[in-house]
Amino acid sequence: MSSTTGQFLIQRPRFNHVFLQNNSFHIPKRVQISVLPQSSYIPVPLSSFSQCKSCSFWPLIFGGSKFLECKCASEKVSESFERDPGQEFEPEPNQIVKQKKASIVDILKQSNSILPHVVLASTIMALVYPPSFTWFTSRYYAPALGFLMFAVGVNSSEKDFIEAFKRPDAIFTGYVGQFVVKPLLGYIFGIIAVTVFGLPTPLGAGIMLVSCVSGAQLSNYATFLTDPPLAPLSIVMTSLSTATAVFVTPMLSLLLIGKRLPVDVVGMVSSILQIVIAPITAGLLLNRLFPRLCEAMRPFLPPLSVLDTACCVGAPLAININSVLSPFGLTVSLLIVTFHLSAFIAGYFLSGSLFHKAPDVKALQRTLSFETGMQSSLLALALANRFFQDPLVSVPPAISTVIMSLMGFALVMIWAKKKE
Repeated sequence: MSSTTGQFLIQRPRFNHVFLQNNSFHIPKRVQISVLPQSSYIPVPLSSFSQCKSCSFWPLIFGGSKFLECKCASEKVSESFERDPGQEFEPEPNQIVKQKKASIVDILKQSNSILPHVVLASTIMALVYPPSFTWFTSRYYAPALGFLMFAVGVNSSEKDFIEAFKRPDAIFTGYVGQFVVKPLLGYIFGIIAVTVFGLPTPLGAGIMLVSCVSGAQLSNYATFLTDPPLAPLSIVMTSLSTATAVFVTPMLSLLLIGKRLPVDVVGMVSSILQIVIAPITAGLLLNRLFPRLCEAMRPFLPPLSVLDTACCVGAPLAININSVLSPFGLTVSLLIVTFHLSAFIAGYFLSGSLFHKAPDVKALQRTLSFETGMQSSLLALALANRFFQDPLVSVPPAISTVIMSLMGFALVMIWAKKKE
């Protein structure tokens, strides 16, 4: 017994159990209980002993359970050893505690908490001081988005993409969300903008144009942050919608807006190669041929990706600040927010209804929600500036670039925290 602490130190001896009676330890022959591993010591407070009024036996009361039964009690004893929640135990000297090394996925998930804030800060900075982003012109868009795809490629393997192609039903659902559900929503909100709010027709056409373009590469990065195993599936969906957009976008614009858009086929193919195919291939090859180099560069990818995303969001807003701050800017912003919110929700519940039996249904819902709710607003902005004479057509795409990014990465933060 320790005189300074008023505690007993019980050590596992060669026999199994001890109990205290008349201020001395005794060894019962019939009592069977669980004890600590060999060489473990437990400081037991005196308050943990309680004397039985019937037989003067002192059973040990520990964690709410009797570890030793008195003579007049039942011979049945507890089979589990419950540690006191407030009691700390030191590990054995020879015990080696191995800490799991943080992976790039863990690091990227930690950046989820700051990414939406950085996007919001870049939006405010672009509104307050546009020159902070006007230097980031359209010629930097393709390399910037390509860097995000390179980061995904470095942290993926060719097997991931092979597995993605084994899910044609999910790919087809994402395609329907991109070029059926979203254009339908765009047409509805475009009509509402003109008929209900009395906005000029070019603004309604701009909303419809946003809904006609392909998926955004930022959706791939958002999926990578929330559900890394499904990032290749998201990339396949976006690549397919982008590749077919050279035919589908002009057709949809003619159907919804009534204007045929002579989309540059060569330019769109070149865009796909620069933004998606080349950087992902480079990342995959680098990861396969030089794994140590990839391991060394991975810690630097998250902060660079956050900075990259901030530029991709703030620059279009700063460059088109006059259109965004036009008299119709607030109303158009509300319509764009509602449009994207409806697209996110539609993609989430559409996939949930179709794949409710899939083991990864929640991850699929998040992935298809990103694919439906996020589209290449930069492409819509370029088409508006090039093929429409009225500058008001470019207002909805410019606002959509910011709103889409803010809402998408807000969902990244919400879903990442919910998974934790």
